[in-house]
Amino acid sequence: MGVLRIGLTGGIGAGKSTVSATFSELGGVVVDGDVIAREVVEPGTPGLKSLVEAFGEEILQPDGALNRPALAAIAFSDDEKRATLNGIVHPLVAQRRSELIAAAAEDAVIVEDIPLLVESQMAPMFPLVIVVHADADLRVKRLIEYRGFSEEDARARIAAQATEEQRRAVADVWLDNAGSAEELVAAARALWHDRIEPFAANIAARRPAQAPPQLVPPDPQWPAQAQRIVARLRTACGHRAVRVDHIGSTAVAGMAAKDVINVQVTVDALGTAEEIAEAMLGAGYVATPITEDAAKPDARSTVADFDHVDDPALWRKRLYRSADPGRPTNVHVRVQGWPGQQFALLFVDWLRADPGEQAAYLDLKHRVAARGHATMGDYAEDKEPWFSDAYRRAWQWADATGWRPGD
Repeated sequence: MGVLRIGLTGGIGAGKSTVSATFSELGGVVVDGDVIAREVVEPGTPGLKSLVEAFGEEILQPDGALNRPALAAIAFSDDEKRATLNGIVHPLVAQRRSELIAAAAEDAVIVEDIPLLVESQMAPMFPLVIVVHADADLRVKRLIEYRGFSEEDARARIAAQATEEQRRAVADVWLDNAGSAEELVAAARALWHDRIEPFAANIAARRPAQAPPQLVPPDPQWPAQAQRIVARLRTACGHRAVRVDHIGSTAVAGMAAKDVINVQVTVDALGTAEEIAEAMLGAGYVATPITEDAAKPDARSTVADFDHVDDPALWRKRLYRSADPGRPTNVHVRVQGWPGQQFALLFVDWLRADPGEQAAYLDLKHRVAARGHATMGDYAEDKEPWFSDAYRRAWQWADATGWRPGD
């Protein structure tokens, strides 16, 4: 069994608490950053003592409890004071969050409600990041009406948080809360049933999400989605990844493709590809039985790092696939300098540089797709004869241009 961790965030007044409460009702284990942040600065805690030392007795109420508006007025007045506040509270919140997660059931869906998820650069730690959004003016209105903020304080708090652009960059799911609370609840419930619940079930069963082997027009969101996946995999693999790259057709602008993001994780040895299995599962990717690529004919090149391309052992790899039904992904784990690893990088650059080859490959994809295939494996196998010859042509282009795999 495996735990699915979800990162939930949104600007102050956006409606994140409504989504959090909905997920809790549906069975999620909610770890609420706001609640924890209050707990770690209650009277008598080391956290409150540190705040008083940093900001003075004026942040306390007569009974000794924290006067939050008074603290906010001081701490959000400039970047240095806000950094001091975060430096005190964030480590305490992180410690308590870890304790709550450790106490959850092994197959739980843990929803980590983190107000400053974007600001603290925590998004790549989660297999799925959900952002609740509302326009600034609407959030100000809600903060004044429901939480007693002054307009000045509300706008200062919003200005101190991440921008919409920064939140969109990390959001796997964007929940717009411009409407009623009932509409937001309905959207959250649909998300839970249609994506989160199946995602968790796939993780528990070590089962990849299924994706139909059909071509779709190029999606302008593919590069941003791939960027989030790459960041997630770099975080999951840590030092064991030499590099992580967006590869395959979705990495070539304007090319129709299956709606599956392909990513390559380069490692130093085949054993490392197996060592990362648990880390990959924690990031939402499950191991498959596939352990090799189809070997290509010998195509020696002056720029290739390998000497024995005809050795089948050099075409071995490990393949992981996403358990998330909302974003099918293949993660190819290959060894640095082996022919499959280099060709994956070369192929993308070659197609980007040669419109004629790109058109030829697209024509092949359409012809193969028209035959109909029950599985992705059948679809890939049908393309393999073309790839054998394309392999030679790509390395000829590499020789002619002096191509090298970039960093």
